[in-house]
Amino acid sequence: MIKVGLFLDTYFPMVDGVINVVHNYATRLEGDEEFDVTVFVPKHGKKYIDNFPYKIVRCKSVNFGIIDYKLPTPGFDRKFKKALKKSDLDVVHIHSPFMVGEMGIKYAKKHGIPAVATMHSQFEQDFYRATHSKLITKSLLKKVMKVFNRCDEFYGVSPAVSEVFLRYGANHLPLVLPNGTDMSPAENREELIASVNARLNLPADMPVFIFVGRITALKNVFFLVDALAKLKDKRFKMLFVGDGKDLPALKKHVSQTGLGENVMFLGKISDREQIKALFCRAKLFLFPSLYDASSLVQNEAASQSIPTVFLEGAVTASAVTDGVNGFIAPASAEKYAEKIESVLADDELYSRVALGANRDLYRSWDDAVEELKAEYRRLINEKKKAKK
Repeated sequence: MIKVGLFLDTYFPMVDGVINVVHNYATRLEGDEEFDVTVFVPKHGKKYIDNFPYKIVRCKSVNFGIIDYKLPTPGFDRKFKKALKKSDLDVVHIHSPFMVGEMGIKYAKKHGIPAVATMHSQFEQDFYRATHSKLITKSLLKKVMKVFNRCDEFYGVSPAVSEVFLRYGANHLPLVLPNGTDMSPAENREELIASVNARLNLPADMPVFIFVGRITALKNVFFLVDALAKLKDKRFKMLFVGDGKDLPALKKHVSQTGLGENVMFLGKISDREQIKALFCRAKLFLFPSLYDASSLVQNEAASQSIPTVFLEGAVTASAVTDGVNGFIAPASAEKYAEKIESVLADDELYSRVALGANRDLYRSWDDAVEELKAEYRRLINEKKKAKK
């Protein structure tokens, strides 16, 4: 049996893309008799109770300033360190390069087992946004890469992410290990579409666009509203699915741009079948974010053959060819609106790209985890050979 430790510096009840990646990895690894998985993460309040099909070991954490984030303190948690010591891991896989991730690396080095890392985020953007200092950003980035470069192997979630981390200072180009989705193509598509039309009171021929994710300026949602306001034909519905700190400001912006009748805010939806139904009803998934390194929701859209409209220069669009498996527009509201209009006006192009999105971009978590298992086996065998 291969014992795997997954290390992350935040976890449920907080929710983000990286947490969902780790959860999907752990769930599918635990479902294989060959693997035994433990997730090492910080605590997030006394009231939260873990209820997962895999083991979780949590370390103490403290409130961190005014943001919604707790600072893990694994080095000061005797119970956590004891559980890690007894875990008898065969491979360490970190998903963040901070306190919990660093402890995973230290364990791997001490016990002579492979340490691997998945690179999810564009840290340079995060650091500069938090500090507004190029010097501090450079220093923090150097520290992060020092942790990553202690790993035996690391993975970017897309070719563009691998290139980003090579630029950050990775000691070799990270391998590409794309994320997947648990959302399978709908077998009852027409039924799902009819249910959404009835629930939201949508005419069957109404063009529908959708955004799914955190409602934050980081995702360029204000730009998206500005672009929609420039559409010549205002007969459409834009569905925002999600919650976030900028939701009140976005609602105000929608009202100010005169799109109150065109936009619906559906809030956070946890039911996966509801999300699938909404994707089926949508004509386009609009995702103008320049912040994300990889987005699970674009995989979800592709699973239902819904093309995404990206912005030029977006890392998330690195696997997309405009007019083949998605659409890419210049980073201006006018050009983004023009791209949407051109797509709506060409049914043949739309049908071809919708098929391309599903063919090229849809990837199940089962397939992604099978590739991950093969990597674990390879690295464990290489480490054993090196010891001999």
